[in-house]
Amino acid sequence: MKYEEEVFKVINNIEKGNKSAIDKAKKRVDSLAKPLGSLGKLEEIAIKLAGITGKINNEINKKCIIILSSDNGVVEEGVASSPQYVTLAQTINFSKGITGVAVLAKENNTDLFVIDIGVNCDGEIPGAINRKIRKGTYNIAKGPAMSYEEALKAIYIGIDMVREAKEKGYEIVGVGEMGIGNTTTSSAVLASLLNCEIEEVVGKGAGLTDEAFKRKIEVVRRAININKPKKNDPIDVLSKVGGFDLAGMVGVYIGAAYYKLPVVIDGFISAVAALLATKLCQDIKDYLIASHISKEIGYKIAIDNIGIDPMINLDMRLGEGSGCPIAFSIVNYACAMMNNMATFEEAEIDPSYLEEIRDKKSYIVNKK
Repeated sequence: MKYEEEVFKVINNIEKGNKSAIDKAKKRVDSLAKPLGSLGKLEEIAIKLAGITGKINNEINKKCIIILSSDNGVVEEGVASSPQYVTLAQTINFSKGITGVAVLAKENNTDLFVIDIGVNCDGEIPGAINRKIRKGTYNIAKGPAMSYEEALKAIYIGIDMVREAKEKGYEIVGVGEMGIGNTTTSSAVLASLLNCEIEEVVGKGAGLTDEAFKRKIEVVRRAININKPKKNDPIDVLSKVGGFDLAGMVGVYIGAAYYKLPVVIDGFISAVAALLATKLCQDIKDYLIASHISKEIGYKIAIDNIGIDPMINLDMRLGEGSGCPIAFSIVNYACAMMNNMATFEEAEIDPSYLEEIRDKKSYIVNKK
């Protein structure tokens, strides 16, 4: 298969959010019996959903999180607090329902699609879909993580998983990952894309000693110096300093936009993948919903560069897609507001007192 041709065929057919539906949704939101803008992000989400689906009234009943699992060769450099075998262990544990994201997903009737896109093991992983490219990437501190073609293949796998989710009737997807060492690769990708200071984007991940943290910064610096990723070519950046998990997540965002599904960003790694996707196609932003503010240092830089706001702050930094099922609940609340709340007319309230406020534009909805 010619992965480049297939990936860019999808990218080139992504459409912007439906402006007519967005305008009608804004009008509906402003007609509801409440002070203008008073339901804040619930209003923003309801309006964004209209742009995605083309419908003013939406319901989100069938939900899933697509989790990309892969190992990263850079763990050789001692940049992770957990040993590499944890990638495999947790990938197995997703299907057992005992990981962080699994228990949160179960609480919100959310299904998990766990994809082995590059776990360092032989044979099938129980409960995982086998789309393994190979057993982990190469060490980015010594050379490119993968070939350009492998990066495109991983992106294609993510797109294809969204196709499958769409065909199975899922109405919203979240994006998760599992891969020891992937905060290092994500930091390297972010620094390369934005040409920012490495110290601004490298965090302690799951928890590092001060000595290991300093080593992690130097490893990211070395990886960028050795590989010289081209910031204007997101796939080149991915292939040189990224990971199969990151590339697969990029594909999920691309696929969600193509198949017109709302897609929820989790934390730091998920946000870096979303930024990569928007670098490939800016219109993907119209389909993105940010869940929570990650405690990882580079998260704010990534999400600000996308240009969207997260909805909650729970001081989370687990990853796995753990913020997505929580965000799904808030999306449901936005739908409930839009579908069931009375308008001023239905509530028999004269809204004329709001005209002066409207004229002065003293409230803001969809500020970005």
